[in-house]
Amino acid sequence: MEPFKTLTSKVLVLSQANIDTDQIIPARFLTTTTREGLGKHAFNDWRYEADGSVKPESVLNRIDPSEHRILLGGPNFACGSSREHAPWALLDYGFRAVISTEIADIFTSNALKNGLLPIVVSQEVWDDLAQNQNQPVTIDLENNQIQRGNAEPVSFTVDSFARQCLIDGVDTFGWLMARDEQISSFESTRKDPKPEIAR
Repeated sequence: MEPFKTLTSKVLVLSQANIDTDQIIPARFLTTTTREGLGKHAFNDWRYEADGSVKPESVLNRIDPSEHRILLGGPNFACGSSREHAPWALLDYGFRAVISTEIADIFTSNALKNGLLPIVVSQEVWDDLAQNQNQPVTIDLENNQIQRGNAEPVSFTVDSFARQCLIDGVDTFGWLMARDEQISSFESTRKDPKPEIAR
């Protein structure tokens, strides 16, 4: 997983309210157990016709994902079913962070576990980002701030453990594995209790 310390990018605005996880990655694409390749199906029905041809009017087909790594979503973003494939698809498409005024709790948990940073902001900040979407935005995770143009930095909150995993570029298992020596050292100091002798 790529460490996340700071990210500077343009934002892609999808202002619709209640964008659910089935819109992010339709259920028919949930047969895979890995994230590789899911990006081509992110928002599949918004990007392609039923015959698979590209919808040229879709903004998702008209941008360079490497330049738009921050998704600015409408309220109640990623509601619906708790599919882990939703953050997988967004990451594989190229997004590294999602900003909204409201993000579904289960999606937030899944996103943080997989390296996608969800950020909740006020409507005022959201509106400013949407109105200046071609202006690069910097997310500074080490200082929990969003910086944009000449505006004052905006602070945001994120679970402290998840934040450290993102900064280190590891998932929960990776965090534990990095502390294998410490865990082994601690375990070596523990004595197995003597078994009770039956009388």
